[in-house]
Amino acid sequence: MFLEKDGILKRFAKYASLNVLGMLGLSCYILADTFFVSMGLGANGLAALNLAIPVYSFLHGSGLMLGMGGGTQFAIQKSQNKREAANRIFTHTIRLAAIFAAVFVLLGLFLTETLVHLLGADEAVFAMTKTYMQVILLFAPAFLLNNVLLCFVRNDGAPQLAMAAMIGGSLSNVILDYVFIFPLGMGIFGAVLATGLAPIFSMLILSPHFLKKKNTFHLVKCRMEGRESLGIISSGIPSLITEVSSGIVMIVFNSILLRLQGNIGVAAYGVIANLSLVVLALFTGIAQGIQPILSSSFGAGREREMQSILRYALLSMLVLSGLLYMGVFFGASQIAAIFNSAGDKMLQHLAVEGLRIYFLACPFAGYNIILSVYFTSTGIPRPAHIISILRGFAVILPMALLLSSLAGIAGVWSAFPVTELLVAGMGVVFYGVYRKKKGKGGGTEQKQGNE
Repeated sequence: MFLEKDGILKRFAKYASLNVLGMLGLSCYILADTFFVSMGLGANGLAALNLAIPVYSFLHGSGLMLGMGGGTQFAIQKSQNKREAANRIFTHTIRLAAIFAAVFVLLGLFLTETLVHLLGADEAVFAMTKTYMQVILLFAPAFLLNNVLLCFVRNDGAPQLAMAAMIGGSLSNVILDYVFIFPLGMGIFGAVLATGLAPIFSMLILSPHFLKKKNTFHLVKCRMEGRESLGIISSGIPSLITEVSSGIVMIVFNSILLRLQGNIGVAAYGVIANLSLVVLALFTGIAQGIQPILSSSFGAGREREMQSILRYALLSMLVLSGLLYMGVFFGASQIAAIFNSAGDKMLQHLAVEGLRIYFLACPFAGYNIILSVYFTSTGIPRPAHIISILRGFAVILPMALLLSSLAGIAGVWSAFPVTELLVAGMGVVFYGVYRKKKGKGGGTEQKQGNE
């Protein structure tokens, strides 16, 4: 038993740590933009970036939905030695990615101005917002394909390569951000071009997995079946909602902050929201890291192993949450100053206050993200859908409107932690119901998994 637990712990540590490092690198896409744009283009550039970032959230979320959904289904089929079915899953995922990419590119070509108007950009930031949004949308095929390949390579037993690709792509973004914005003077276009090229560098790093024929997944001739496509999308919807909800929340928060404080309020939220992308990426890293081993354990019927993996993930998340919040609370002034190169006193004050309130959500958000992936990885996506919808739309939007009307900007910052706390309570209930059902009907499965 000890050796078995020790083996599970080693697999968890390997997959989770590598994926956390990779997600940390990946999240630097936008954080690097935030830093260099604030240095090169000031508060208006920061506001423009923050108005356009929701589009990146939709794009990245779609890629994660297909990658995580397809990767989960692939891992389950592979663990049951169903190679042909696993290859069909990969083929369907690539086809779905092509369809989504075409939609995003068409939006970039024909509807960018309309989207920028809808997001509330005024004359001072309209041109920069349009440029960032249009270029991001035109790079949609690269973002989507990169997300799909990262998830499949990770589920194909190469988490180290997936981590290297994520970090390598992000590092290229940081370097090119500096080169394009400062020596070359390309402004906001340089920032978004660096971001768009990053997934291409990431896929180049992944290429040895295919060139050396180490991959066990391949494109095959098969009809596009609605059931398999829906299975992929259903398994990945929580990942989509997690990402898309951040975009929708940013749109609503930007609208409220424009009314309360104008562009300076949006700029302050840009500091908080972009740091939030990094923090949530760490929790997503733990969740995505455990997905391959959870799906394999589920496919093989090892119930006790699944519970051990979940326990390790939650303990890691709690330790990480405590460290992160202490860092944010005591370092709020320094963090805000990094993105406030002009030394604007109002921007500094709003950002410091917001950081200390907003990131109270850390342990609750981490719990919700991990539990959602646990449910989808073990073949019961419905609770994950509910958790994702509650935290993404149903609770946080009315909470933002209510609390901002009661407490102004402090209410806006409070909406996120209050929402995550309420949804975490619901998650505890869902997990309790799930365990109760397992206790009644899963005795044989648990016994199998323990042998």
